[in-house]
Amino acid sequence: MITLTGVTKIYPTGTPAVRNLNLHINAGDFVSIVGQSGTGKTTLIKMLIAEEKPNKGTIEIGGWDITKISSSDVPYLRRQIGVVFQDYKLLPQRTVYENIAFALEVAGEKKHRIHQVVPQVLEIVNLSHKGDSYPFQLSGGEQQRTAIARSLVHRPKIIVADEPTGNLDTINTEEIISILKKINEFGTTVILVTHNREVVNHLRRRVITLHGGEIVNDEHDGKYKL
Repeated sequence: MITLTGVTKIYPTGTPAVRNLNLHINAGDFVSIVGQSGTGKTTLIKMLIAEEKPNKGTIEIGGWDITKISSSDVPYLRRQIGVVFQDYKLLPQRTVYENIAFALEVAGEKKHRIHQVVPQVLEIVNLSHKGDSYPFQLSGGEQQRTAIARSLVHRPKIIVADEPTGNLDTINTEEIISILKKINEFGTTVILVTHNREVVNHLRRRVITLHGGEIVNDEHDGKYKL
């Protein structure tokens, strides 16, 4: 599904963000990527969604070398990869339903398709009763669940969740992780980027630890060891 071979990214300042990354993630995996700030986690995500390109190496997603991706193909790639951010990125003047529908509208989906998909993803994240609410009327956990629903509208093969519980309390954190596990059970590959040791250890799934832009641990026993 995802294969990185010899991937290096050096920014114009000369600072290496990641160095010689070699990594393979199978379809349907649930993988946590951990490490302290500045270890290359964000750069890795940006390269996976073609926001950044590596200086060296290749990144293949489903056999497609995205290091050579054209700008016209980037929107297609991003429909294959749903991304969930820490800060939700919801449109404040739109309802929950409208926020989710907007992701389909900009892709040119027809209205009948939108009316079909939005209720489906709202049900997955347990927000069917909040469709008419605005972001300011939601808890942090509900806002993040809305963001997850929005990431699912194109039925992506991969979900990348970048610190999705960073702003949440323990109860909401557990709910978000539970939803990501449910999405994974549907067959979607989930990549969870986090610094939360408790979340990772509770999941007991594969854990990849980055330090200084390099992979220093790749454990399948679900333990954050750094």
